[in-house]
Amino acid sequence: MQHTNFVHLHVHTQYSLLDGAIRIGDLIKRAGECRMPALAITDHGNMFGAVEFYTRARAAGIKPIIGCEVYVAPGSRHDKGGASSSSEASGHLVLLCKNATGYRNLCRLVSLAYQDGFYYRPRIDWELLTEFNEGLIALTACLGGEIPTLIGMGRMDQARRRLTEMAGIFDRERLYLELQENFLTDQEPVNKGLRELAAQTGLPVVATNDCHYLTREDAFAHEVLLCIQTSKTMDYPGRMRFANDEFYVKTPDEMAELFKDLPDAIANSVTIAERCNLELDVSGKTYHFPALDLGEKQSPVEALKLQAEQGLEKRFDEIRKLRPAFSSDEEKAYRARLQEELAIIIQMGFPDYFLIVADFINWAKDHDIPVGPGRGSAAGSLVAFSLRITDIDPIPYHLLFERFLNPERISMPDIDVDFCINGREDVINYVRDKYGRDKVAQIITFGSMLARAVVRDVGRGMGMSYGEVDKIAKLIPNPTGKKVTLRDAQKQEPRLRELIDKDSRVKKLFDVALSLEGLTRHASTHAAGVVVTPDPLTNYLPLYVEPKSQSQVTQFDMGYVEKIGLVKFDFLGLKTLTVINNAVRLIRVKHNPEFDLKLIPSDDEQTFQLLSRGETTGVFQLESSGMKEYLIKLKPSCFEDLIAMVALYRPGPLGSGMVDSFIKRKHGVEQFGYDFPQLEPILKDTYGVIVYQEQVMQIAQVLAAYTLGGADLLRRAMGKKKPEEMAKQKKIFLDGAKKNAIDAKKAEAVFDQMEKFAEYGFNKSHSAAYALVSYQTAYLKAHHPVEFMAALLTEDRENTDKVIKNINEIRTMGVSILPPDINASCQDFTVHDSDIRFGLGAVKGIGSAAIEAIVEARREGDFTSLHDFCERVDLRRVNKRVVEALIKCGALDSLGHRRAQYMAALEEAMETGQKRQRERESGQASLFGTDQILTQSGQTYGSLPQIDEWPENVLLGNEKESLGFYITGHPLARHSEAIKRFATCDTASLNERNDKEEVSVCGIVSSIKLHNSRKGDRMAFVTLEDLSGFVEMVVFPEAYTAAAEILGSEEPLLVRGTLDIDEESGREGGKDACKILVSEVLALKEVKERMTRRIHFRLTSPGLEERQLRSLKEIMTRYRGECEAMIHLVVPNRSETLVSLPESLRLQASDQMVDDVEKLFGYNVVTFE
Repeated sequence: MQHTNFVHLHVHTQYSLLDGAIRIGDLIKRAGECRMPALAITDHGNMFGAVEFYTRARAAGIKPIIGCEVYVAPGSRHDKGGASSSSEASGHLVLLCKNATGYRNLCRLVSLAYQDGFYYRPRIDWELLTEFNEGLIALTACLGGEIPTLIGMGRMDQARRRLTEMAGIFDRERLYLELQENFLTDQEPVNKGLRELAAQTGLPVVATNDCHYLTREDAFAHEVLLCIQTSKTMDYPGRMRFANDEFYVKTPDEMAELFKDLPDAIANSVTIAERCNLELDVSGKTYHFPALDLGEKQSPVEALKLQAEQGLEKRFDEIRKLRPAFSSDEEKAYRARLQEELAIIIQMGFPDYFLIVADFINWAKDHDIPVGPGRGSAAGSLVAFSLRITDIDPIPYHLLFERFLNPERISMPDIDVDFCINGREDVINYVRDKYGRDKVAQIITFGSMLARAVVRDVGRGMGMSYGEVDKIAKLIPNPTGKKVTLRDAQKQEPRLRELIDKDSRVKKLFDVALSLEGLTRHASTHAAGVVVTPDPLTNYLPLYVEPKSQSQVTQFDMGYVEKIGLVKFDFLGLKTLTVINNAVRLIRVKHNPEFDLKLIPSDDEQTFQLLSRGETTGVFQLESSGMKEYLIKLKPSCFEDLIAMVALYRPGPLGSGMVDSFIKRKHGVEQFGYDFPQLEPILKDTYGVIVYQEQVMQIAQVLAAYTLGGADLLRRAMGKKKPEEMAKQKKIFLDGAKKNAIDAKKAEAVFDQMEKFAEYGFNKSHSAAYALVSYQTAYLKAHHPVEFMAALLTEDRENTDKVIKNINEIRTMGVSILPPDINASCQDFTVHDSDIRFGLGAVKGIGSAAIEAIVEARREGDFTSLHDFCERVDLRRVNKRVVEALIKCGALDSLGHRRAQYMAALEEAMETGQKRQRERESGQASLFGTDQILTQSGQTYGSLPQIDEWPENVLLGNEKESLGFYITGHPLARHSEAIKRFATCDTASLNERNDKEEVSVCGIVSSIKLHNSRKGDRMAFVTLEDLSGFVEMVVFPEAYTAAAEILGSEEPLLVRGTLDIDEESGREGGKDACKILVSEVLALKEVKERMTRRIHFRLTSPGLEERQLRSLKEIMTRYRGECEAMIHLVVPNRSETLVSLPESLRLQASDQMVDDVEKLFGYNVVTFE
């Protein structure tokens, strides 16, 4: 193919975040169509897309030129204040890599821009450029470059001097004056000045186009993208925008025409491309392992073998404790498997990897940081089990090593490790300290503008209302586990097509969204990935600094980090491990110092009974309402059942009917058999259902003579569903079956069945490891419920919804939650006899320093009064707001007085306490006894004002303010019967319901935010709270007009509306995943009065006085209405007489009447029917 004589050297891809609108794939395709021999990538301040660009360009036969348009500080990169260091003051400079030295230097420069120079933007300075310029070619950049800026300001002499200095740094031959012809008013005089400087200095010029979008037609979409970046709308005056539509990837002919009077500028683009000859190894087959310190006497191979063999012997001791019948033949089988695995690991060159992982895991265990039993396919490795990388024995559960590491498919092992969420960072820091902080970084991840999100972004940018955009976005299907594109949505949803056809604004929005869909929106830190290198990281890649955490992060994502041969490790934080650790600690303190979860039996009846009852709130992986329902149906009776449920409870298997079939077969309701006797050992634990990927592998092995490595390739092929690969594998399977004398038709039927189930098959190793955590948490809940739930509350204390859910669960278990108490509570929730004491760490506004001060002072003895408390705690750490929070949540109630009294006396108590503390510090003491001192109010020191307690609504409101919920009561508690009758669900179960479903929820308004609609009508965003949690509601103008008054009251309400579930937000754990679009709001008391037909009074005869009956009749007379009245006269253990009252005593279903009756007879006397 004959190449053209122009190369684009200034190109911004989607990795110039929310500024570049060019997808790398589209860019490469256009360059190929234009027959360009080479192409550059020069994103703003970063190299995020460098390896993706390099890989794709190479594959297309185009020479990739890696570069960056860097920001250069006018002075020192360390200056971060004043006009000279503002975001606008940073000059642009385009740098292109000539070779590997240039690549390493560019990596260093871009990294240091984030690490040292970040101020609004990542900035380098001329000090760094002087040190790290070798191998780089520099272009003077666009109008934002230093030289063009000086020319534009008319400072030609200064521009010439600066250019001479730059030429000295870049050896003259590596500096080019960059000319652009984009028809900007300011560009023409700058180009004239640049040509003058070229003539005066002899420096060459080069033509570029500062490409930000692919074609001229993409200019409008790019304008919208800039609006998204700046949070402005298209009609906002003075918004950031490009002056015209010239910033696209022009053809070589267009560029030649623009620079027809300067052919050298065009030719020099090719000259530069010819000078740039960077070679990167992106095969993904070269590995840069971090250096291991094993001493001179031992190689990694020797160390691995020794550690694995010794580790297995120690594991045998543990196995014998759990399985006393463990035989010598079984030992031999374990040893043989260990040697087989070691041989494969050594042959594939991965001893270093296993030793590194074993080292940081065992460091964590030695430092009391809980580590999960395993995750992913690594749980199938006996070597990993022997090295204590995993804690699940793969052999009893038939877990396959080849599912983890396949000698027939060379790829880096991938061991994901779960750590206690509180200790994860400590382990990463250990790795940083061991290998060097300049050799360890977390891995970047990029968020993209997916279908629904891009519609919302574009709609906002185009100035459309929330309601309009939300309506369109909601028409885009969003199935769990599948990514739907806008094109898919258009095909699948007729209502969306109709809107696009009918409304030109919607069509414009959709067209722009299509242009921007999939572009990179933001960068963040991957949840787990950490890379470790043998040499400083910048020898291999550039680094980014994550703004929030300030942690060092790679600029290439996971896939491209691996492509350049870097070794990554996955450190995940798992909250459940922290819960387990804290529960075990409480058990050891209270019951059994030797308690060890590793030694619990795997067939504990009490645990399986708990699981079979579905009492799994707080149990890892098993606490959703859907999972509870299936557990009750399944009634698991062995650990294998649990492994299967963890694997099956996913959208695919649930939708296929596999789960129901599995349950029916377990209970003998559905009959099943095996096509071949060889399949029984493989499928009997799952009742003939192919649940796991490992089963597919084993079937291929026994029926068609596959090696397990070959069977893993078959599994992968089935998962990818590539027709040509499947045809190849089917032939191998049928040929192998034929050699085993298996009927061809039957073999084909089995293959088809395997292919069908492979769509839903799950990794058994991962299921087994996670089922073990599920089993451990269920065991703790079954045998040590108080310790387990206390640990769970401690870990969930920041999440009010979860605390409410857990407290409700605890109450159903018959366990009491004791309120916070300054004399009994610690930081965490603790066990008090058979109850749970509320932890002070869960009280809002009380930090750990204040809690430490309280606990320290309490060591001298319990606090006896508010004044005693204020005298003894360090009031520098326990301020007034802390004590107010303690009073409001009830933490001083045990001292014997009312909360209102404590609050009224607080200021004086603190003043006196501070005075006493100052006196103690100065060595002074009062000449008088404290009880003789009068306070300013004339009261004796230590006494409290005699005032009434706060009303119930204030008392409970203060509790909620300080705890996030109510602990001693709830405004809705007395309405529980009405809520059962009139609500269709509670807030905790809303996410289990369907989008657009009609619901009725009872609750009280927790917060309300008023808003004007686009038409100027009043509407509201409301948070509704019930006994189980919170839900956000949108009350549109019509509903708000009718309900404004009762929404502003504190009354219990019945809300009717339509569920609005954002599946995407729900999958990401978003709090706003579920909203109610309100159609009607009613006061609950009105509903009760309107819907109640009969009122029951339950009265117990012993102690019933005539006076009380007369009072009851008086109350009934006051509340005449339409409801029939019934009296249940109860004689305990003997009889119950039902009396129907006459028509003249028909009643009104009034809350006030209930209050009056309960003052006479106590609570739970009146019920409405």
